[in-house]
Amino acid sequence: MNKNPYEVLGVARDASDADIKKAYHKLVMKYHPDKNPGDKSAEEKFKEVNNAFDILKDPQKRAAYDRFGDAAFAGGNGASAGAGNPFGAGFSGFAGGAGMDDILREAMRGFGFDGFGGFGGARGGMDMNRGRDLLDNVTISLRDAYFGTTHTVKFSSNVTCDKCNGNGTDDGKPAPKCPRCGGSGVVQMRQGFFAVEHPCPECNGLGRKISKKCSKCDGTGVVHKQRTLDVKIPAGVADGARLRLSGQGEAGQNGAAPGDFYIDVHVAVDDKFERVGDDLIYRADVPFATLALGGEIDVPTIDDKELSVKVPAGTQIGARLRVRGKGMPNSRGGFGDMYIEIAMTVPTKLTEKQKKALAEFAGGSKSSKKSWF
Repeated sequence: MNKNPYEVLGVARDASDADIKKAYHKLVMKYHPDKNPGDKSAEEKFKEVNNAFDILKDPQKRAAYDRFGDAAFAGGNGASAGAGNPFGAGFSGFAGGAGMDDILREAMRGFGFDGFGGFGGARGGMDMNRGRDLLDNVTISLRDAYFGTTHTVKFSSNVTCDKCNGNGTDDGKPAPKCPRCGGSGVVQMRQGFFAVEHPCPECNGLGRKISKKCSKCDGTGVVHKQRTLDVKIPAGVADGARLRLSGQGEAGQNGAAPGDFYIDVHVAVDDKFERVGDDLIYRADVPFATLALGGEIDVPTIDDKELSVKVPAGTQIGARLRVRGKGMPNSRGGFGDMYIEIAMTVPTKLTEKQKKALAEFAGGSKSSKKSWF
């Protein structure tokens, strides 16, 4: 029987999402296996905390628990039995699949219903034990976003047990299908229009009947292990992009499909360039004489080079000069443009000759009643 998730996290039933997350992060850091090596009690508590959070962070699962209690998740139909969030504040896990069909089906199952047109019948024990999806966050520089880069993440998660090949059996072979549910992992009871599903009591929703469990994984088909994953971040990646690595999440229990690995990419603000879509904006201070008479200026580019740009005579402050193809790479195989925004720094120290020349210039402009200043 699952423990009351509210009691496990030490929060009230009307606790806000923020309060639940705060309590979770505090407890998961306290009982993390890395901080309590060899402590079986802490390891079990760590699993309880993560299972509780898996229920309460999901509005559908939380509503199902509030309505049905432990029965809503009997036999593994609720929170993932994985080791939870092994990454700390920047990482999290998702239970179940990512598709809309999966979400709708899981939502209906959370309330005990199935049999609606389009949703199909039972998903089966293998799918119910699918590995959790994992999420990491990384912040890269604008230059790395231009060239592309590789992000290496080190973490601990469930992986397939190498002793039983993920089958959970002592001999390493797939267990036979459960005779009661035929391998579906669920049994149905019809109540009028609805078909109410329950996890099969014979196999606890697994769909297979294990007579002798693997000694290494205790029949789950997974073990906890340290992992290192190199994630390639493509050139031109946008701020806020989410990358998906299929099958690189946690291993599923008893041979079920693994979850996916996601990484949310954040691009830091650059001190030279402003990014707008695929385009870049560079603010250049240009001498007044160059603006008035025309000339050339040297400006840096995002790929660590220098570019000579012609400034037409009479260019105004605030104007933008366009340089094609010097922006960010895009998904179409091309590049955005770079815009040079014209600015001017007023000198604070002038020679007498410069002051005289400016005075003469200003005197010649009196008819307009405006100074170039």
